[in-house]
Amino acid sequence: MGVVGRVESVWRYPVKSMGGEKLESAFVGFAGLYGDRIFAFHNSAAVAGFPFLTGREHAAMLPHRPRFRHRDKATSPPNLAAAQHLAPGVTPLYASLGDLAVDVETPGGPVLALESSELLERLARFEGAGQLRLLKSERALTDCRPLSLISTQTVDALGTEIGASLDGRRFRANVYLDLGVEAAHAEDTFIGKRIKIGPKAIFAVLERDPRCRMITLDPDDGHASPEILECVAKRHQGRIGVYAAVLVEGTIRPDDEVLLLS
Repeated sequence: MGVVGRVESVWRYPVKSMGGEKLESAFVGFAGLYGDRIFAFHNSAAVAGFPFLTGREHAAMLPHRPRFRHRDKATSPPNLAAAQHLAPGVTPLYASLGDLAVDVETPGGPVLALESSELLERLARFEGAGQLRLLKSERALTDCRPLSLISTQTVDALGTEIGASLDGRRFRANVYLDLGVEAAHAEDTFIGKRIKIGPKAIFAVLERDPRCRMITLDPDDGHASPEILECVAKRHQGRIGVYAAVLVEGTIRPDDEVLLLS
């Protein structure tokens, strides 16, 4: 047990497969990071088990930049301070979806309300897209687990393997860890253990993160570099970074210490 590193940065993605935003602080609840992936577009042309419009098939999703219209309401649950003073650790209420309105900066175009018909029409022009409708959820519409983590050392090492500098945003993690002198992929050693980040939040690290075409896409323009996924598939069993579940809710920030509990 002991300090194994610190938080390099914290990210959330208000709309599934669109761009992310770097946060100064973030409340992490049992359903995931507050405001993360609570919107997505249902695509009638997608498979029933994964019915979303995503960057895997439509890389032009990534350069869209969603932002919460009322940032103060999107920072943390409205009754967080009051809930924290009630034993044994009351789960706070999340803001209504009406208070979490989102505007989207479109690539080279106007800023549009997420619910606008103009944005829907733009997305519907993607090749192969079916009928689209906006989904809203009080919990994160993540692929598998509530929270994803990866170390900067792992990102840098993978870049060395393919002979290029990699932008860590490709991996769309919620928490980027600086594990200091630890070797790349040190986060894999946390699997089956608990970590504490900041003064309160505790996570169970569950498994390595299985990767898909998303990591090949440049987060700014959607350009694909397939050699990234090929390297991960051949050298890392198709997995890089880790998934975690939240055991104790709390607020985390960049530079918070990461403590290995067990």
